[in-house]
Amino acid sequence: MDSEELNRVIVRAKAASYVGGGAKVTPSRQGANEIAWEEGDWRYLDSYFGGTDFLGQEVLWHRNEPIWAMNYYGYIKRPDLIDAGQAGAIIQDSLSALYRKGRFLGGFVWLSGGCTYQDRNDGGPEQFRGREAILVGGVEAYALEYFGGLVKA
Repeated sequence: MDSEELNRVIVRAKAASYVGGGAKVTPSRQGANEIAWEEGDWRYLDSYFGGTDFLGQEVLWHRNEPIWAMNYYGYIKRPDLIDAGQAGAIIQDSLSALYRKGRFLGGFVWLSGGCTYQDRNDGGPEQFRGREAILVGGVEAYALEYFGGLVKA
């Protein structure tokens, strides 16, 4: 599988899950929130714990073999400037705009709800590391660290 096909599948899965309001499924781990997506030979699961501050993992399977994964940790840095609901709405709006461009990596800036969403990262879908942030009045109020790539047996 080439990098472009992998990117397309990841974008479809991400757009249909958290960002697209995908239905939560019965979690495989106690206390987790999970959103799943399936299409043909592809299966994707976003599993996370928490709300205001949260930790999660996304996994993509092809023909029942895990081939790609991403881990993330997001947190509110300035609760006096933004709350979890506001941050979630800005993230959904911003990532929806990014996915409409057909990508999930490559850096991105978006204005939403009077705030600035920023995403910076290095690498491609095979191996990457990045950080997203929401700035309120130029002050970083929310941040998320992420990394991932191909998983091989």
